[in-house]
Amino acid sequence: MLPTKMTEALNNQFNNELQAAHAYKAMATYFSDKGYQGFANFYLVQSKEEDFHAMKFYHFLVTMGEKPVIQGLLEPKSVFENALDVVKQSLEQEKEVTRDIYSLVTLAEELKEHSTKAFLDWFIKEQIEEEDAFRTIIVKLSGIQEGGEYFLKMDEDFSQRTME
Repeated sequence: MLPTKMTEALNNQFNNELQAAHAYKAMATYFSDKGYQGFANFYLVQSKEEDFHAMKFYHFLVTMGEKPVIQGLLEPKSVFENALDVVKQSLEQEKEVTRDIYSLVTLAEELKEHSTKAFLDWFIKEQIEEEDAFRTIIVKLSGIQEGGEYFLKMDEDFSQRTME
């Protein structure tokens, strides 16, 4: 059993991950609507990854003898200026998740909840990768035109992305 405060915080993050998956699906619709199926695929895979992250929290809670609690999802943003705006929003979302994970680690340290801290180490590494990936895409998109030759090459590359 976990301390109540830890269980509540982990359940909040479980739901934050579900919300992130929901938001990435909405971002995929921006690209699908424009006919950029590779970018849409990138965001659908990203959504699946967030669902996977949510389920890691789910299973950890169950393993620790706690009940996962599913909350309602908020309507995600679905109107964007352009592809670069979508990716910048993605980076901001990942930065928020990183802050949330760090807060969980701090709480786990305060409560001397070592099993939770060990569980969260994976997420710290994951967030470093997530933020780096979006920063790299932003750099690439910043110098090109949406729909231009290099953008279409990125779209083609992203069509090959699968969940690892």
